Amino acid sequence: MTKKYAALLRGINVGGSKRVPMAELRSLLEGLGHGDVQTYLQSGNAVFSSAKKDPAALARELEKAIEDHFGFRVACLVVDGAYLRAVADACPFPAAELEGRQLHATFFSEQPGAERFAALDEAAYLPEEYRVGDRVLYLYAPNGLGRSKLAEALAKPAVVKRIDATTRNWNTVAKLVELTAA
Repeated sequence: MTKKYAALLRGINVGGSKRVPMAELRSLLEGLGHGDVQTYLQSGNAVFSSAKKDPAALARELEKAIEDHFGFRVACLVVDGAYLRAVADACPFPAAELEGRQLHATFFSEQPGAERFAALDEAAYLPEEYRVGDRVLYLYAPNGLGRSKLAEALAKPAVVKRIDATTRNWNTVAKLVELTAA
């Protein structure tokens, strides 16, 4: 039995570096034996079905294939459709009332401990806010991610050191939920 997954690639096709054409990414995934392969946008979102059951192993397999094919390492997170649905359902912010650019989800390769966030003075960043969920951080940035001082603080090594993390706006999260629905 196959399961639907989303692969979230970190830091590709930004500013001319780490170029990964989506057609080639689709071919790589198909070459790894995955079916129903689709990509969404140019920012490293792919959806596929696989009989394999270990998302971390799928991520490592894709990272190796990308490095072998393109010659550079790209951190990949692979999550299944049920997890994405749970992330959407658990959102602590009123997603339906916000613009997609105001709400973001940062997906982590492992659960960050509370100590990583201890030095952040949350009140200093208001009206921006964040909440941590299951291997995800929800960020409300009313003026968008590009202007967010909180996003900058959350990206510092004290928070993300030795954890792969990649951020998607809420429109992308919602679309990936739709594309991975069983």
